[in-house]
Amino acid sequence: MFKATPNPPDTDPANKNSKEFDETADRVLDYYLNPKPSKPEADPGQLFTVVNGLDTETLLANLSENLASANAMVSDLAFDLEGPKRHIALGIQQLIELSSLLANRALDNVDPRQST
Repeated sequence: MFKATPNPPDTDPANKNSKEFDETADRVLDYYLNPKPSKPEADPGQLFTVVNGLDTETLLANLSENLASANAMVSDLAFDLEGPKRHIALGIQQLIELSSLLANRALDNVDPRQST
């Protein structure tokens, strides 16, 4: 059967450049559905990190425990040493102990203990 009018021109962009349209659609969907973080959590060369969002009390409590562990290790080491090396180890122990006192005081300021 013969048509009196011809087919209209193809103006749909999806039909003309289907591959380009698909790539653009994928890029737009990825932008909105899979956003990339604005800044990386940590430097790729960094081995240890502290989780964002921890409260000050938790950070100070862990600091205090780490200082107590370091204090115990240096104390044990100092008793195996003699002379100037022992004095150096005891000096390090004293700095750790003073730092521990400061951390504990800061922890008390954040969450004062209730006296009963």
